[in-house]
Amino acid sequence: MATNGAVGQIGQFTLDNGLRLVTAPAATGQVAAVNLWYGVGSRHEVPGRTGFAHLFEHLMFQGSGNVSKGAHFDAVERLGGDINASTSTDRTNYYETVPEHALDLALWLEADRLATLREGMTQEVLDNQRDVVKNERRQRYDNVPYGTAFERILRLGYPEGHPYHHSTIGSMADLDAADLDYVLSFHERHYGPDNLVLTVVSDLDPGDVHERVKRYFGGIPAREVAAEAPDAALEGPIGGPFRETVTEPVPAPAVFLGYRVAPYGDREFDVMSLTSAILGQGQGSRLYRRLVVERGLANDDGGASADLLPFRYTPSLMLVSMIAREGVSGDELEAAILEEVAALADGVTEEELERARAVLERDHLQSVSTPGGLADSLGSHTQLFDDPGLVYTWPQRWAEISTDDIVAAAKRILTAENRLAVRFEPESQSETAEA
Repeated sequence: MATNGAVGQIGQFTLDNGLRLVTAPAATGQVAAVNLWYGVGSRHEVPGRTGFAHLFEHLMFQGSGNVSKGAHFDAVERLGGDINASTSTDRTNYYETVPEHALDLALWLEADRLATLREGMTQEVLDNQRDVVKNERRQRYDNVPYGTAFERILRLGYPEGHPYHHSTIGSMADLDAADLDYVLSFHERHYGPDNLVLTVVSDLDPGDVHERVKRYFGGIPAREVAAEAPDAALEGPIGGPFRETVTEPVPAPAVFLGYRVAPYGDREFDVMSLTSAILGQGQGSRLYRRLVVERGLANDDGGASADLLPFRYTPSLMLVSMIAREGVSGDELEAAILEEVAALADGVTEEELERARAVLERDHLQSVSTPGGLADSLGSHTQLFDDPGLVYTWPQRWAEISTDDIVAAAKRILTAENRLAVRFEPESQSETAEA
């Protein structure tokens, strides 16, 4: 029997095949936001097979049993809808926002590629999308200034063989080694209704949405064998300080620091979220005021220079990054950043804490202010915490954190033993000419 329940305005249903459906009313009428969170990401990959979760993000748009190549995109965009997908360490996400009358079409398209994708998969499709992903890697990672910073940070922050040691894009060698049989088995092991949270935000009655979802997804069987993620358990500090210096044709020295913190969802993660906001989010943050405005050491990019990578199943990372102004060395900038990081252990003010709460609450409210954003957040909190209601209560977690909590965490976490550093240094003119 299907089960259902409600948390406030949130409807929750579970189909007999294990699919979890979440519904919520839309703030703006006449649209329906459909969001699918599959519980498969790069953490499920094994050495030698990296990049497959992200490769599937592309393959899922290349046709299925009843939809030709590219027709999924075309059908949604012809209606004026929005459609896209993304991959992270912990999930793969597909989403579209369509006129409310097109909800059935969106559900049918998603159900068809879940049930029949393997029928439309060919070696030609695989080769084509593998080349697309490799080109994406070149454009976003290999051939842009500082593009490999994230990969280097992960390699320093997580040991060899750990499921978070590599990035979602994968390596060129692993993408070259991808074969059709493995791709088909990857879909079979990871893509099933029992590994899916489907969220629909619309003005339709939740019971109506439930019936539609049952019509399109109810007949898809659960996976015969559910894939298991490799063990991601990790305790203690990074074991540093670890350092990597990269000399490349970059415009200016850049400093990237990382500190291991608790997994996303733990109270310590919430404490460090506020800490990162105090340190480096917005023009009121310490790094901006002191290193950009007062001392003129770093470039003014107007964004966050400190933030957290929210990993659910392993310790997360707090990242601090800045790019030097002309004439400022990497050593000088790094020393200044470390000085500000260390100063957090000496105390923070109530005013700084209130500002940090406001920054995080603003970002949270903006993220759920549209039907698509709300659907994504509901799917996220259901997939990661089995509690969609956290969407509405999460800011309360920050309200319960004090300045003493932040100082204590800074003393414990922001230490040399728990630090990694990736430095980019520009090539000299002679090196550039020789290259």
